[in-house]
Amino acid sequence: MQLDQSHKGFSFSKDGPLDMRMDPTSDFTASDIVNNWSEKDLGELFLKYGEEPRWRKAATAVVQARRKKPIETTGQLAQVIVDALKSPLKGKWHPATLIFQALRICVNSELDAVVEGVSKAIKYLAPQGVIGLISFHSLEDRIVKNIFKDASAKPKKREMNAILPTLELLTKKPLIPSLKEIRNNPRSRSAKLRFAKKIC
Repeated sequence: MQLDQSHKGFSFSKDGPLDMRMDPTSDFTASDIVNNWSEKDLGELFLKYGEEPRWRKAATAVVQARRKKPIETTGQLAQVIVDALKSPLKGKWHPATLIFQALRICVNSELDAVVEGVSKAIKYLAPQGVIGLISFHSLEDRIVKNIFKDASAKPKKREMNAILPTLELLTKKPLIPSLKEIRNNPRSRSAKLRFAKKIC
């Protein structure tokens, strides 16, 4: 629900400070990135964590805008991105969607948290227990998929001291929302749900 709180600075639809911290005790904010990182580093961030195909143009626009005055709010940043990228990606999303995603992931070290959280969940899951994980973008889903895949892999016959699999995959492919659910809950559009069972 933090995403809906304008003072947290996660949303481009509600103007607020350029913050994006899940943990308010952290000193690192989205403003630090937007106003201090080099154009090269911004571009790499937008590409790596946002998977934004127009990352170069977005990074250049941010640097040019902040030379005139610091970018202090989500509304200001969103407008910079809209002016630079013009149209939504694939005609669906707000042009700033993937840029905001990249900033949020970086500020909160979200991908590291996914690795740690999933690994610990599997460790503490009881034998025959079932784990279900929902991811909301491809980077998260890739991590979940690979952890599940590694934990369920059967050792090759010739491997010495092979580690037996700890999971059985219950979903070969992720479950995705129906069109009806997406209409009722637009945030579910990119959700992917995977299940696995602990076998030892």
